[in-house]
Amino acid sequence: MASLNLSVPETLPFVDIERDVKAPVELVFRCFTDPELLAQWLGPRRYRMRVETYEVRDGGRWRYVHFDDAGNEFAFHGVFHGPPSAGGWVQTFEFEGAPGHVSMDRLTLEDLGGTTRIRTHSTFPSVEERDAMVGAGMEMGVREGYERLDELTTRLLADKR
Repeated sequence: MASLNLSVPETLPFVDIERDVKAPVELVFRCFTDPELLAQWLGPRRYRMRVETYEVRDGGRWRYVHFDDAGNEFAFHGVFHGPPSAGGWVQTFEFEGAPGHVSMDRLTLEDLGGTTRIRTHSTFPSVEERDAMVGAGMEMGVREGYERLDELTTRLLADKR
C-alpha cells in the first residue's frame, strides 16, 4: 500500500499532501472528474457520497454530500478556477458545517509511467483554520479515500483486460 505524505508547516496556513496511485494519469484524472467514479472513492469509508453538482470547467461549481446510515450529512462545495486538465486544477473548498472558512486547493497529477503522483496544496485563511480542518480528521479521510481510489483503479484496470 502506498504511503500518504502529509505536511503541515507549523507557522504557515498550508497543508501539502502527496500520494502515488498505481494507475495511469488519464485514469486517475477520470476518477477525479467523473462524478459517478468520484462518489465511489472520495472520503472516509464510513460515508457514502451523493454528488449534486460537478461542473469540471473554469468557473464550474461543485457540491457533494457525505452521509451515513444514521442520516447524518456533511456537505461541501466550491468552484473550479482555470481549465481543469490531466495536469491538475485549482478549486475552492468549503465545508458547509463551517461556512466562510474557504481553502484554495491546487491539485497536480504527475505521470510517472503507469503510476500517478497526486499532490495537493491547500491554502487556508489562517493557521488556526488549517489546524481546525486537520483536527477534524482530515488525514484519516484523505488516507481512506486514497485507499479506496487504489481499489477503484485496480478494478477499472482489471475490467479493461
